[in-house]
Amino acid sequence: MRARLAIQSSMQSVELREIVLRNKPAPFLQASAKGTVPVLQLPDRVIDESRDIMMWALGENDPENWLDMPPDGFDLITTCEGPFKAALDHTKYAVRYPELDEQEEREKAMVFLRVLNDRLSRQSYLMGDDRRLADMAILPFVRQFANTDRDWFDAQGLTAVNRWLDEFLNSKRFLSVMTKYTPWQDGQDQVLFP
Repeated sequence: MRARLAIQSSMQSVELREIVLRNKPAPFLQASAKGTVPVLQLPDRVIDESRDIMMWALGENDPENWLDMPPDGFDLITTCEGPFKAALDHTKYAVRYPELDEQEEREKAMVFLRVLNDRLSRQSYLMGDDRRLADMAILPFVRQFANTDRDWFDAQGLTAVNRWLDEFLNSKRFLSVMTKYTPWQDGQDQVLFP
């Protein structure tokens, strides 16, 4: 989702190949041995991390000025991708981590969400009055965490985070990047995105 958001914002046109991870086509694995999505195959290199794809797309064209943010925006993204994402995974896939206490992991995620809530209670977006890369790089992970138990999430008093998340979930942008495509198979035509 993060890669698609940045590609859409940057107005870059790419061939989209929807991958079913339990049935990975050989060309996909040849492009990136990691076997995870997203993968962006360029003529001169392969980028297989969503944050790096975002940076590539916005480096090509950044009409909404997502990259115009202070260093602490990048620090927030790093925290999101590190401790918050680990706690998210430990909560979302709790059965894979029987040695961990799910409630403790949930509380670790809440530490980060409280930081976001504090910022968002003073301004519309994480970096001020306009949406920036930090918002768009973090929102998909907050969405995943909220969806692990939305009733519980909504009861946590994160009023500003809930407003920010719900605005995103109800946006045309979110709906457009969440379009479901027919899974790609080798030899099949691709879809142009956006």
